[in-house]
Amino acid sequence: MDKLFILCVDDERDVLDSVIRDLSVFSEFCDIEAAESIAEAREVIGEYQAENTPLALILCDHIMPDETGVEYLIELHNEELTRNSKKILLTGQADLNDTIHAINHHCLDFYIAKPWQKATLIEVIKTHLTGYVIECESQPMQWAKFLDTNAILQAVSDKRIQFGE
Repeated sequence: MDKLFILCVDDERDVLDSVIRDLSVFSEFCDIEAAESIAEAREVIGEYQAENTPLALILCDHIMPDETGVEYLIELHNEELTRNSKKILLTGQADLNDTIHAINHHCLDFYIAKPWQKATLIEVIKTHLTGYVIECESQPMQWAKFLDTNAILQAVSDKRIQFGE
């Protein structure tokens, strides 16, 4: 079984370390990478794509040195290889217009405000990873023991009915 790829992007190292630590519960079945800039995020994604490992989920801060997280999430949405990735904005600084802009461009799956609650963050990630494997993985059952088992079973059952198996 391959691992799912999660990328966390934040220019504040302490915040990034905290997010990575909170997401360590997913490390058994996910590669969790960190990037301190959008340029570094592009490099990390490129390295994984070179190994044919798609980006399953990205958590991105909004206020970054060279461009905003919303701009980057829109960019990822517009690229074929990252369009289906789940995109979560994790920030305390995005204003309403930035958030609306992201939603209107269909590039934001969820918004989490800083400071976050660990349990909430874990549940959001689990929910969105479940959605990703249902939508994008050819064999979502391999992820059922790690993610939302009932949702995956239901999706597999619905697909079989839909395709008349």
